[in-house]
Amino acid sequence: MNAPTKIAAFAAALALVSGGAALAGGAVDPDRDTDQTAHATEDDPAMDTKAPHTESEQKHGGSSEAHPVRGLAVAENGLRIVVDDPELRRGERERLAFRIVDERGATIRDFDVEHEKRMHLIIARRDLTGFQHLHPQQGPDGTWTTDVTLPDAGSYRLFADFVRGDESHTLASDLRVDGEGDLRPLPAPQPTAVSDGGYDVRLDRDGSELRFAISRDGEAVETEPYLGAGGHLVALREGDMAFLHVHPNDDGVSFEAELPTEGRYRLFLQFKHEGRVHTVAFTQEVR
Repeated sequence: MNAPTKIAAFAAALALVSGGAALAGGAVDPDRDTDQTAHATEDDPAMDTKAPHTESEQKHGGSSEAHPVRGLAVAENGLRIVVDDPELRRGERERLAFRIVDERGATIRDFDVEHEKRMHLIIARRDLTGFQHLHPQQGPDGTWTTDVTLPDAGSYRLFADFVRGDESHTLASDLRVDGEGDLRPLPAPQPTAVSDGGYDVRLDRDGSELRFAISRDGEAVETEPYLGAGGHLVALREGDMAFLHVHPNDDGVSFEAELPTEGRYRLFLQFKHEGRVHTVAFTQEVR
């Protein structure tokens, strides 16, 4: 979990959505110790990481090495995500329900604990705004449910990220919110950004290493453990919204990742301080 993972080239990106992407700010009930949501801000550079993956990933076919990018399809390796109702009302708190099923359509009930949770649910609008990281609850019939509020109209991408039998999976599906979506351009790359809680964050990139320095009122901040690490990073590629794996290092808030293709990426960093989870986002460009 502390070794860099080389991400190989993969399927060509889909057409860019109205030429752009951006990020919505502010956290909605930042994922305290009770599974709540965390939104990203409108600032720049950072890559979402799913907290460190276990060593078992390197022993089994589901490792990030075997699957450098994920979230491009609803089905993978005999598993499929089924969303009960992908149509949501704008600005309304609604119950989102989904299941993971096998090739026969039977609902899967057994999942491994990874990064302290059995299911990680990521939602982002097609222009890379409105980022949320949720931890749904599983019912006796295997259905996962969580309350979600999507304030803006448009098309969203849902990512169910989980481990089963020591094999990692990220399955994706679409959500639609009524009304016309006002797509925002992706912010230009910047070395610094402000989190939804008013923290100043700087991103320094050295090769495949992404290192974040967090401060508030000019004073350095030492983050608290969040999902088993000093921070959690998720990276989404502009256009096809490919979900990239990032591996945290053991020291501070730093991660090992290699952006695989030319293009722009939106990085979502989440960290915990004073008992609350904060989110900040960055744009990174590869030429």
